[in-house]
Formats: sequence, C-alpha cells, structure tokens
Amino acid sequence: MSSQGTSGQAKLPFTLQTDEHLEFVARRHWVYLAVKIGRDIILGLVPAAIFAGIVSATAGWDGTAGKVFVAILVLWLVFWAIKAYFTWYKYQNDVWIVTNQRLVDSLKTNWFNHRMSSADLVNVEDMSIDRSGLFATVFKYGSLICQTAGSRENFVLAGIPNPGDVLSMVDRLRDEARRDLIRGNPTL
Repeated sequence: MSSQGTSGQAKLPFTLQTDEHLEFVARRHWVYLAVKIGRDIILGLVPAAIFAGIVSATAGWDGTAGKVFVAILVLWLVFWAIKAYFTWYKYQNDVWIVTNQRLVDSLKTNWFNHRMSSADLVNVEDMSIDRSGLFATVFKYGSLICQTAGSRENFVLAGIPNPGDVLSMVDRLRDEARRDLIRGNPTL
C-alpha cells in the first residue's frame, strides 16, 4: 500500500491549510496497474506479432511493401507504448489524501488535465466498503465509499489496498474532527 504517515514526505497536489496535517496518502492497488499495463502489452504485441508473421509469409520485408509494413508496425508499437505510459502516469497521479480535516481526491490523466475534489471530514456521513471479485479478495483491495453532506454525494476511494484499515482511520479522524468542531476549535 502506498501511504505516508504524518511525516509528510509525500508531494501533495495542494497546499495544506492552517493546522492541517497529512494522515494518509493512498493510490490504487498495484494489481490495478499490472492488469492495465498487461492488457496494453498484450494488445500491442500480439497483433504486431501476427502482422509480422503474415508479412514474412507473404510479401516479405524487402521492397516498398516491406518498408510500409515496417512503418505501420513501428507506429502501432509506438501507439501502445504511449498508451502504456499514460496508464502508468494516471496510476501515479491518481491519489487520495486524508488529512486531519478533509478527504482529497486528485486525478491527473495527462499533463494538461487535473481534477481535484475535497470533502470536509465532518461532512462524511456514512462509509462502506465494496470488495468484489477474485483479485480483490486475494490481494485485499477494494473501494471505500464515503457519503457526504456536500454537493458531491459520494466520495469513492476506488481500488485501494486494505480498505477496512482506511475506513477505521477515516472514521477515527472524522470523530476527532467532529469533537473539535463541537468544542469550537477554530482550525476547522
């Protein structure tokens, strides 16, 4: 599980507020990345190998037709390599951050697209875990669904490792934030 404690070694996509400190950073389980990258590799290499076999058995690699086939093959492989890179990039930049005051969902799908949502912990009403499928059960990952009182009805931490542990931590932090609010703590 990719996580950071309160030491704050993680590079955050936002600035912490006054008296706010980092509790936890999570990203999807590594199985998510392995499956997506594996798919990209298979979809890139298998058709390329079939195509290369057909070209070798028929027209061959010599002459103009061979050069055109090589160019098409190179373009195909470059396309799938770029797709695999952006699959990795999205995985690395899809993070959920839990602080002592809020939940933050940050997603960068490419260099020019960044979406970030935030929910105050005191607005988290109900939480549930969704773990379904063989891989999720074997590798102990799932989704934590947090219903909030804010404009964004559900806050979903999808595919995170050990969602039960994260639920317990968010529940504890939510209770602390509510106690601070009741006491009139000005940091919230």
